[in-house]
Formats: sequence, structure tokens, C-alpha cells
Amino acid sequence: MDGLQCYRVGGSVRDELLGLPVVDRDWVVIGSSPEEMQSLGFKPVGRDFPVFLHPQTREEYALARTERKTGKGYLGFSFHAAPEVTLDQDLQRRDLTINAMARDEQGRLIDPFNGAADLRAGILRHVSPAFSEDPLRLLRAARFAARFGFGIAPETLNLLRQISASGELQHLAVERVWQETERALGENRAPRYFEVLRECRALAELFPEIDDLFGIPQPMEKHPEIDSGLHTMMVLEAACGLSADPEVRFAALVHDLGKATTPLAELPGHKGHERRGVALVEGLCARYRIPKSYRELAVMTARYHLDCHRLPELRAATVQRRLRELDAYRRPARFEKFLLACMADARGRGGKADDPYPQADLFRRYFATARQVEAKGLAGAGAAGSEVGKLLDQARTAAIRRAQSG
Repeated sequence: MDGLQCYRVGGSVRDELLGLPVVDRDWVVIGSSPEEMQSLGFKPVGRDFPVFLHPQTREEYALARTERKTGKGYLGFSFHAAPEVTLDQDLQRRDLTINAMARDEQGRLIDPFNGAADLRAGILRHVSPAFSEDPLRLLRAARFAARFGFGIAPETLNLLRQISASGELQHLAVERVWQETERALGENRAPRYFEVLRECRALAELFPEIDDLFGIPQPMEKHPEIDSGLHTMMVLEAACGLSADPEVRFAALVHDLGKATTPLAELPGHKGHERRGVALVEGLCARYRIPKSYRELAVMTARYHLDCHRLPELRAATVQRRLRELDAYRRPARFEKFLLACMADARGRGGKADDPYPQADLFRRYFATARQVEAKGLAGAGAAGSEVGKLLDQARTAAIRRAQSG
């Protein structure tokens, strides 16, 4: 816009250099003031520092600013926005070099911290030592590792470990932890997020239920990968190959939490880990205020995934009871998500990504058969009230039994 010195910054520049679609474009304005921005028709929207919406494009324009640590957590900062703040100073406050690049209005790249070179090398590197002042940056670094599959520079990993040891992670709002984690679950390399958290010793701080799985043995004949934590990462990887739905991926991630509570004398077996895992899943979801839809699917997967695996061995009455407990008749879409999470568990055992999982198709067939039995037909035959439900259950069990014998 005439009269303003504007630079496109951040993720749009990074993604453009990577050849990825540019979705959102953010701008920094140098040498201006809130009064000038508003006089040009920009609408102020920033609560903590001066950010404005362009009057036509509605893109965000922020005044160049510096920041200073003043308290605990990611909110413990004061910001200074003034006409004398330079572009380099604004870029220096950003987290990673790949996010600290700009383009001027002629399209020329401005890269004072060599972010383009780190992009080419596939490296996540911090811009300045101030990186360690904001604990949220640890989660962002892990998420970018999951998005791009990049490695982390040794000096940056050291800073991440400093954040983990500082106690600052405990000052993060639980909503922000879940927000970053949910976004990471949407990435194609979602396991990398949790691997980075473990590398920088933050997994034990934020998700001890998952961290506790590492080092827990499993029966060799069923789990060639042996380690329960490694198995969990393999299951999450398999889930990423099966579904883009973060609910399915989360259910896969937490399906085996109960294995960390197996008594030492019972290892490497894990009898009853499904029931023990339910309380751990519910506790994790409560701690981070994870949405109900995630919690319900995750609890069902933790509780019933072994029943899905051994479905051919179950009696018809047990199959019908599981369909009822899974609420499959009212929530068939969620039942399908449950099957995908169970399939991910079966494939996350050192097998190939396309290994067959006939239990899923078999469960679908039993469900389709039982679903054809409708309550209205029983009511029409003279049943009423609770008797309808009982007769419906019996009729569906009989339908499943016929399917098993057929």
C-alpha cells in the first residue's frame, strides 16, 4: 500500500521456497504507527501488540516489534513496537531460521539468519538464544519436525533440553499444548513430534503416560519390536497411512497406555492392560481438556482393541455385546474409526504397511448383518417397552451366529 514499507514474512515465504501452497500471508510494516495504520483504513485486531487487517485483502499486517522476557510461560513477554524497530530486529525475535525470512514488495528475499540454507539442508535451527525463553517454541519445533521431517541442529536440541529442565513447560496453558499436539497429529509424520519431545526430554514432562511405555518389554512372538514405546510410534505411523483423521491417530497413540502399569512380575505379558489403560486415557484427556469425540474413541480403542484382534474367536453374544458397547448402531462412523485404529495396531508390529487385517472386514460383516434386524419389526409382533430391547439383542445375536456359521 502506498506510503507503507511492507514485507511479507514467516510461513508464506518458507512454504513458497519449499514449493508448497501458500495459504496465509502475513506482513510486517516498518516505520509506521497505529495512528497511521488506522488513518489508511486498517482495522486494529491485536490484543497484545499492534496487528491490523488490510481494508481490502483482510490479511494481517503487524508493526515491527521486539520482545523481552518478563515472566513465566509463553505469555510472559512485553513487546515494543515503534517506528525505529528494523526488519532485522523483528525477524530476530522469531523462533526458527526457516520462519525468519521476508520478501520485499519487489519479491526480493531477505534472509539475515540463513533460513534458506537450513531449508535446503532440512535443519531446524533457532534464530537467537532468546529461543529458550518461550516454552511454546519447543512444541512448535517438534511440530515443524513432524511437518517437514527435518532434523534439529545440535545447539537447538540443547536449548530444547534447557526448556524441558527449566520447569517452564508447566506454565503452558493446557489448551495450547493440546492445540499444538492436535496440529501435529494432522501431519504426515506425526510420530516425529513425539520422538522430538522425547529427544529433548519433554515427553516425560507433558505426556508421562506415553513416555512410560519406552523400555517396557512385550512378548517377542507377538511384537518383534519388543519395546512398548517403539510399538506405539509404529502404530501411530501405521495410523497415519490409514487415515488423515486426527481422532483415529490419537486413538492409535494411546491405545496401549495400560502396558506401562503392568506389574513387573507379569512382564513381558500384559494381561488386563486394556482395562488399566482406560483410566490413563481418561486422565490424559481430562488434563488437556481434549474434546469429547477424541476421548470417546480413544477409550473404546484402549478397552476393546484386543477383542477386535481376536474377533474370530468370540461367541456371537460377545460380538453383539461389543457392538452395543461400541455404540456401533447409533454411531457407525465412529465404529469405522475404531476399526481403523485397531488395524493400525495390528500393522504397527514390524509388519508391512499393507498387511491384511481380515478382522475389520469380518466385524463390518457382522455389524451389517445385525443391523438389518430392526426394532420396529419386533414391536409390530407384540413386544413393548424394555422387552423390545431384549428381543432385539437376541435377534441380532442370532443373526451374527448365522453369519459365523455361514
